[in-house]
Amino acid sequence: MNTKISALAITYNEEDHIENYIQQLSFADEIIIVDSFSTDKTVELAKKYNVTLIQRKFDDFSKQKNFAIDQANNDWIVFFDLDEEVPKALADEIISTVNLANPEKAYRVKRDFHFMGKRMKYSGFQTDISVRLFHKNYCRYNGKPVHETIETTENIGLLEHAVAHQTYKNFDNYNQKLSHYSRLQAEALYKKNVRPNVYHFIFRPFYRFIHQYFLRFGFLDGKEGFILCYVHAFSVFKRYLQLWTMYRKID
Repeated sequence: MNTKISALAITYNEEDHIENYIQQLSFADEIIIVDSFSTDKTVELAKKYNVTLIQRKFDDFSKQKNFAIDQANNDWIVFFDLDEEVPKALADEIISTVNLANPEKAYRVKRDFHFMGKRMKYSGFQTDISVRLFHKNYCRYNGKPVHETIETTENIGLLEHAVAHQTYKNFDNYNQKLSHYSRLQAEALYKKNVRPNVYHFIFRPFYRFIHQYFLRFGFLDGKEGFILCYVHAFSVFKRYLQLWTMYRKID
């Protein structure tokens, strides 16, 4: 008997990716999409396919993903981002892995990061791996509002095949995405009563750039590497700027 798999996704205004996601995850026995009340054609396009679509107000990434896990009918979960391209070789590897006699309870997948039309081999993304396949009874997202990760007490394996992470649509879109992440991180810091100071505004962004561009060899990625490291450093600055505005009740 083949082990059944549930493919999950959380969406908000993903009309450019939703159909491709559904098609490339068609190897799963069910596909569940938790949508945060998209204002584009995401829901309309998803309903063209045999999927379960649930709308839920977004609070943070961990809560939204854990909610999706709770809706799954099968023990084995694949949870890819909408901008990750899953090749057939990886799909076949996932199927064979969950049907092993004694598989691990979670597996990481390597991600090939693409930015401005270029595969970024450095800039901190040379070791970009995330858990994308797991047994739901042993794994949950860790509660972080953004950059959430799977927590488990079990061993974590590594699959051979990678996904292409096509996170870049255009510069404004990418910058908006980083701004959204910065806002969620600022809200988490506000709840912890962290108050921004000169250290946060100057040193933290500066260190992020130095770390990605020099220590993680971003300069080897050319001009795209410089731009990527710069916008990530600026997103750190925006995190603390947004935190500062929260304390001063400024919109």
